[in-house]
Amino acid sequence: MTALIFRNARLIDPEMGTSEAGTLAVRDGVIVGPQGMDDAEEIDCTGNCLAPGIIDIGVKVSEPGERHKESFRTAGMAAAAGGITTMVTRPDTLPAIDTPEVLEFVRRRANEAAFVNVLPMAALTRGREGREMAEIGFLLDAGAVAFSDCDRVVQSTKVFARCLTYAASLGALVIGHPQEPELSSGASATSGKFAALRGLPSVSPLAERMGLDRDVAVVEMTGARYHADQVTTSRALRRLERAKEAGLDITAGVSIHHLTLNEIDIGDYRTFFKVKPPLRSEDDRLAVVDAMANGLIDIISSMHTPQDEESKRLPFEEAASGAIGLETLLPAALRLVHAGQLDLPTLWRALSLSPATRLGLPAGRLSRDAPADLVLFDPDAPFVLDRFKLHSKSKNTPFDEARLQGRVLGTWVAGRRAETLSRALS
Repeated sequence: MTALIFRNARLIDPEMGTSEAGTLAVRDGVIVGPQGMDDAEEIDCTGNCLAPGIIDIGVKVSEPGERHKESFRTAGMAAAAGGITTMVTRPDTLPAIDTPEVLEFVRRRANEAAFVNVLPMAALTRGREGREMAEIGFLLDAGAVAFSDCDRVVQSTKVFARCLTYAASLGALVIGHPQEPELSSGASATSGKFAALRGLPSVSPLAERMGLDRDVAVVEMTGARYHADQVTTSRALRRLERAKEAGLDITAGVSIHHLTLNEIDIGDYRTFFKVKPPLRSEDDRLAVVDAMANGLIDIISSMHTPQDEESKRLPFEEAASGAIGLETLLPAALRLVHAGQLDLPTLWRALSLSPATRLGLPAGRLSRDAPADLVLFDPDAPFVLDRFKLHSKSKNTPFDEARLQGRVLGTWVAGRRAETLSRALS
């Protein structure tokens, strides 16, 4: 491995909470400190930001089953272009990742084709059907980093409690989707005056708190490690705060779309804005941004969900939910920085340090001996997004033609630039 030294960088260190000029040296794929090395390749950062690579929890790569929507190769290219060095992939594939054999296939394909680190989740129940627990122990041994049925909520509290009891005995992390499933079924908007005026099927924001109430109670009963994939409403935030104050092993995340968009954005019935859970009110959005700033919400993710044109080119209530986000996560998140709502170290705590800590990874920091998973970016570079220039196979982004700021200038995985990795895997 060659040695690198990044000079004239603005180092974003979420662990220390600092953003300051400095130098960073890398050897054999790990950070060795600020000192120079005679044999190092020098990279002049020209005052741009150098930060730990983003760790994105909840990425859907559509292998196996729907490779036409997204492959590990295209997802890896999109991740590297977006400054993401680790993708934590979802098990909601066809078939679901619910056996060690399917998990091994996914790991092999990721190693062959992706340019970034890929850590797979596995299903919590067989087929994500909520009836029978998956082989959690065997899947954990096979490399699963967490267990989730994603947006297909386990309706049986008894089954859910059994799964969490077993997961707790193994120290496994369970990722839940806090929604009351019957109330949420078929909804494409958040209930209220706006949804009524648009004539859209809707769900009360209380459905999220009801789902979180159930999950928190089961976590309290079982002692399991639990992460809520998306907390998007102010009423659910109060329940989350009480759970953390009670000492439960709970963390929470939110998608970049719920942090930067609101229900008004669906006014023109553009199906690229149809996500799950549906976009919330501006009051809820601001409450979630505040919760992110004070650390109540731990993690920001893209919730990258590729859909083909046919599934989106339908009436709003019939169209598939989901939006891609690997390449837009960083510039969209920088909207919060430019608006003065977050500073860069706080943002990177949510994008990198907190997900690394939750998963027990040494990444997400700039300290000595940490992996040299890095992103160099210009936070102020303006551009207009063209969805057809994105690397993902699917192009269903709500930020198409949006004015954004923040360009990735380079991504390094274990000290190797992503462009070098892409050539090696081609």
